[in-house]
Amino acid sequence: MPYLPDGAPLPQATPDDSPYWDAHARRELRIQCCADCGTFRHPPGPLCANCGSSRVNWTQVSGKGKIFSYTVAHYATHPALKQSVPYNVAVVMLEDAGDVRIVSNVVDASPDEMRIGMKVELFWDAVSEGGYLPRFRKA
Repeated sequence: MPYLPDGAPLPQATPDDSPYWDAHARRELRIQCCADCGTFRHPPGPLCANCGSSRVNWTQVSGKGKIFSYTVAHYATHPALKQSVPYNVAVVMLEDAGDVRIVSNVVDASPDEMRIGMKVELFWDAVSEGGYLPRFRKA
């Protein structure tokens, strides 16, 4: 399973996405949602693409979804991933967040098992002291 190399930091939070990363520490998946028109958006940004509002809510979602797209990596792009190949990189459409899709991995599916539309569910992968990343398992 792909992971952060030893000692690698989690991504650096910005003002637009810090609530997303802060929620990970609590093992909550929160997606940015426009406070005016209700449109979910990810990755987080300063303005709603639908109505232009800068007002946001951070809505907790279930983490259930289905594979929208995927690829299988056969080459380690970092030495720490050498033992993990082949591994999948999946685009997961969340079932309760509009058209939001997040990029992650389905950790319990071999390359031959991966299918568009396959149902998956979230689990939290502890990648560092107090640091978690959303990963998925077959539902």
